[in-house]
Amino acid sequence: MIEEILKYNDIFVNSGFYKRFNTNKYPRKRLAILTCMDTRLVELLPAALGIHNGDVKLIKNAGGLILDPCDSTIRSLLIAILDFDVEEIMVIGHTDCGAASVSAESIITRLVQRGITRETIQNQREMGFDFDNLFQGFDDSKASVKRSVTLLKEHPLMPSGVTIKGFVMDISCGRLDPVSVS
Repeated sequence: MIEEILKYNDIFVNSGFYKRFNTNKYPRKRLAILTCMDTRLVELLPAALGIHNGDVKLIKNAGGLILDPCDSTIRSLLIAILDFDVEEIMVIGHTDCGAASVSAESIITRLVQRGITRETIQNQREMGFDFDNLFQGFDDSKASVKRSVTLLKEHPLMPSGVTIKGFVMDISCGRLDPVSVS
């Protein structure tokens, strides 16, 4: 698959197809979106929100979650705010999320099946790799979004004046439902 992508990339560049995507690094809408890496959102989310290349900073991870106040998602959002003039953040979960059913136990089982030794896993635990935190699932997309929004709003490094709101997208039609956070 990578070879096919590289062949297409050569055509893309040499044909000048890239020109219609030229923009700068500052999001026109001054908005950052944290969402899930689900393949169904690749085209649905931008289409449902009416966003285009150059409009927003789009940050994706498994589940669209913030699990830790020191994780790379926080880093990305703070850089978006401080270096790229982002003023608003949308945290967008979605229905039927595959990351909901993830568990540390299932990940460890699959790592072992793929040739990673239990000794290596234990060594990683001893070095601070928190399998239970990093590979936690969730029962409710709304509660998951609420947790991430709350963590962002209460984060000691979050500048005042940044608007942070949460939503759950219906994966079947793209409808956004707001998530209330007090």
